[in-house]
Amino acid sequence: MYIIAGLGNPGRDYEHTRHNVGFDTLDQLADRLGITLNESKFKGIFGKGMIGGEKVILVKPLTYMNNSGECIRPLMDYYKVEPDHFIVIYDDISLDPGVIRVRGKGSAGGHNGIKSLIQHLGTQDFPRVRIGIGAKPSQMDLVDYVLGHFDQVTRKVMEEAYRDGAEAACAVIQDGVQKAMSGFNGAARKDNSEKNGKHIPKE
Repeated sequence: MYIIAGLGNPGRDYEHTRHNVGFDTLDQLADRLGITLNESKFKGIFGKGMIGGEKVILVKPLTYMNNSGECIRPLMDYYKVEPDHFIVIYDDISLDPGVIRVRGKGSAGGHNGIKSLIQHLGTQDFPRVRIGIGAKPSQMDLVDYVLGHFDQVTRKVMEEAYRDGAEAACAVIQDGVQKAMSGFNGAARKDNSEKNGKHIPKE
C-alpha cells in the first residue's frame, strides 16, 4: 500500500493558490483514477483506490500547511505504511512554474509543510513530487506570494503540470523513483510525454 498526499491549505480562500498546487494535483489524480475523497479521519480527508495493482490512499491534510505532519503520521501508523511508500506532492518556489522534480528524499528546502512531515515522520527519506510555482518578486512578501493566485497564462501551464505531477506520482509506484526521475524531471518530462501517459488513462 502507498499513501499519496497533496499539500495545501483548506478553505475557499485558499483554493487554487500557489501554495495549493499539491491539492490541485491530487484532485487531478483522484478524478482520473475515479477515487472519491470521502473519508474524514486523522485531521484529513482521503479516499482509497488502485494504481497498477497497488492499493493506494490519496489524502489532503486539513491541518493547514505548516502542520501537515499531524495528519500524515497517524494515517501512516494506522495503515502501517513505511516512509518509502509515502509520496508527497507540493509547491516549490525554486522551480519555474510548471517544472516537475521527482526526488526520493531530501531536506525541507524551507518548505514548512515538508518541515512538519520530516519532524513527525522522523526522517526525510520519502519520495516527493515537487511542482514549480516560480520565485517570488523581490519586492513581495513570501506569504503573500504563495497565497496568491496564478495569472491566466501561468494557470494554463499549471494545469498541464497538475496532470504531469499526477502521472509522476503514479510512476514512482509503478516504475520506481529512479525511472520516475528520468521520465519527468525537467526536459525529460516533455521528451517522454507519450510514454508518461501510460500510468493514468487519458481523460
